[in-house]
Amino acid sequence: MIELSAARIAAATGADTVIAGGGARPERAVADSREVRKGDLFFGLPGERADGGEYASRALEAGAWGVVVAPEWASSLASGAEDPRRPGWVLSADDPLAALQALARSWRRELDCPVIGITGSVGKTSVKDICRAILPLRVHASRENYNTEIGLPLAILEAPVETEALVLEMAMRGRGQIAELCEIAEPDVGAITSIGPVHLELLGTLEAIVEAKAEILSGLGDGGRAVVPAGEEALTPHLHDRLLTTTFGPGGDVFASRWDGDGRTIDATMATPDGEGRFRFPFGEAHNLANAVAAIAIGVALEAPLEEMARRAPRITFSRLRGELIELAGGIVVVNDCYNANPISMRAALDHLASLPGSGRRVAVLGEMRELGPEAEAYHREIASHARSLGIQPIIGVGELGRDYAPDAWAPDAERAIPLTEAMLEPGDALLVKGSRGVGLELVTDELIARRGAAAR
Repeated sequence: MIELSAARIAAATGADTVIAGGGARPERAVADSREVRKGDLFFGLPGERADGGEYASRALEAGAWGVVVAPEWASSLASGAEDPRRPGWVLSADDPLAALQALARSWRRELDCPVIGITGSVGKTSVKDICRAILPLRVHASRENYNTEIGLPLAILEAPVETEALVLEMAMRGRGQIAELCEIAEPDVGAITSIGPVHLELLGTLEAIVEAKAEILSGLGDGGRAVVPAGEEALTPHLHDRLLTTTFGPGGDVFASRWDGDGRTIDATMATPDGEGRFRFPFGEAHNLANAVAAIAIGVALEAPLEEMARRAPRITFSRLRGELIELAGGIVVVNDCYNANPISMRAALDHLASLPGSGRRVAVLGEMRELGPEAEAYHREIASHARSLGIQPIIGVGELGRDYAPDAWAPDAERAIPLTEAMLEPGDALLVKGSRGVGLELVTDELIARRGAAAR
């Protein structure tokens, strides 16, 4: 529940009360009228195709505690205020999105707990998931992809009043977006997981990507804690004396001094300024070990006891579509890692595929990597070369840029990749399914499960 009264919500959002409804406080905030449940506060946001205010009446009929809409929609609702199907508060705001963001900022201040903002070219969702598991606090973390100017404030408003740490993923698709998210979340800790060639199509150069990611450091107040990769020289100009900086990875303040794994679990010794700790992780990927090091560095920045983080490490679970191991009939293992893809994450996923135990082949369904700019074809060729150097073959490419993998078979989309994949598989194979989110390769995995039966492990 959002423990703020109607009067405080109106004050925080800068909205006028057009209709006073019932109920002391709303349960949660939503921006999709199809998700409205009894007691929700619905924000009617303007969109490219429709204005959410148009659905405010429907939200009230569904039992919404109230709605925040633009003045014209509020007036329309006021004209039908006698309708008994639509009890509830109606708040009028000139800019409903700004109102949503302002309410989230107000609730963040009400919680009065450490806020951790995480961004990066790869790994930010996994680092968030690991933080949620290992931090010895009542952690609320943003779910799914609630990491934009709309999703992030909704994630904050989902945090219960007893929250002791708020872990928020921050997406970056252009200059100024991270700065905007920092204005809403006011982070105490700003973590950058990595810098790489992601969104080049939008930003043009790696230098521009660094500048955009570094906005999270500018968003920290005096005494804010920065958590950044060791040896990332491009970030040095952004690490001011007013920040307390913790570095992670080889040569950093926090790093894995020793580790070994069996493809499914990893045992590691983590070195930190506070000493060493032994961790057992329920995953086998080297890139997720790197994500764990970043998460532990965040814990160190928060002065969390190392032994407490180690005790919680076996509880780590990842969001769906991120490195899920699924076993099909015939001993076929699928690595379902199709939430997103870029050159860094693709190489890491291929390395993990090659490291899996088993005597069968290592095969891959590789969707195109989007938003890589004019060098996209070269990036795809490099990934193909890396895959074949690891002995991964055959390869199915999916999407127009998937042709640049020089694949053994090609499909224009995920649906038409399904029969190619099924025909390719042999008993004992290990299969990687990975591509940019827009390719929708989870359709391939889901269909394989439906036809052959499977269980995540």
